[in-house]
Amino acid sequence: MIFNQRNGLTAHAAAIALSLGLGLGGAAAQDKTFTMKITLPTLNDPSYFFAKNYAAALEKDSGGRIKTEIYPASQLGSIPRQIEGTQFGAIQCAVIPPEFFVGVDERFEVMAAPGLVDSMMHGEQLAADPAVLKVMLSLGANKGLHGVAMFMNAPSSVIAKNALRHLADFKGKKIRVLASAFQTKPIEQLGATPVAMTLGDVVPALQQGAVDGAVGGIVVWTPMHFQDAAKFVTETGQPAVYAIAEVNKNWYDSLPPDLQKIVDSDAAKEQAALTPIAIDIVDKARKGWVASGGELISLPADEQAQMMKIFLAASAEVSKSKPAVNEAYTIVNSAAQKLR
Repeated sequence: MIFNQRNGLTAHAAAIALSLGLGLGGAAAQDKTFTMKITLPTLNDPSYFFAKNYAAALEKDSGGRIKTEIYPASQLGSIPRQIEGTQFGAIQCAVIPPEFFVGVDERFEVMAAPGLVDSMMHGEQLAADPAVLKVMLSLGANKGLHGVAMFMNAPSSVIAKNALRHLADFKGKKIRVLASAFQTKPIEQLGATPVAMTLGDVVPALQQGAVDGAVGGIVVWTPMHFQDAAKFVTETGQPAVYAIAEVNKNWYDSLPPDLQKIVDSDAAKEQAALTPIAIDIVDKARKGWVASGGELISLPADEQAQMMKIFLAASAEVSKSKPAVNEAYTIVNSAAQKLR
């Protein structure tokens, strides 16, 4: 009888200890903090404000369980290094134009196809389209990435030492582009020679005459003082420059379900809230360019329309050479046409 009582007491004590252990374990899981390093190549542009607002929302909504650190202006290395760091977990989040992820999945470059959008508002609507988001945010899932948001950062323009006021002015010119057929083919269709080059090489290339102009954004030209190298900016609006927020998948999978939900929902919330901020940043950059002595140029309306047709046809041609890219491009282009 005494033996049984002792067994009962022992079992009861063990149950209490197990219960306490489980409770303490659950509390420990709730108390654990997770660090998210957010990397991006730019500063004081829409991507930076998205990262800043996203970081603040995560800390607030997680009750401090997610601690964020922001590293703008490529502080954590070149764009390829930032992408690799995010894939393999040294970095938890990267906010970078999707076409730079083409080495992960070639379909990432479809958002850089010229001719898709004709305004900032149109571009932001395209980024919010459910079918487009479903495609773009799912890319890279088998390569260590979890997409959480995408938005239009700015329209592109062409900076040049000599004014490009008409489509005919592009003929024979050497124009800096990214190393993507979606950019090289349309430039060739204008009679110009595309030259693939990193952003850091553009100023000396313009100064030394290695290129006559460069495709980029006013949100880069103005704050980085490109007017020291060239004063003319032709606002083609093509291609739209997007940014995509990618989270390391292993880090995301390690989060408790409630924090996973916060990571996704806060990204979607900040993507939606960014549109007026992005439009304001672009507007201020345009005014700043003129105030610093630069000139903004618009093509004549009929030539702008002609250019859009040329670019759209070239983009469609490029996409058809790769079945997977063509499938993604068809979804994105269909959404863009529907939203016009």
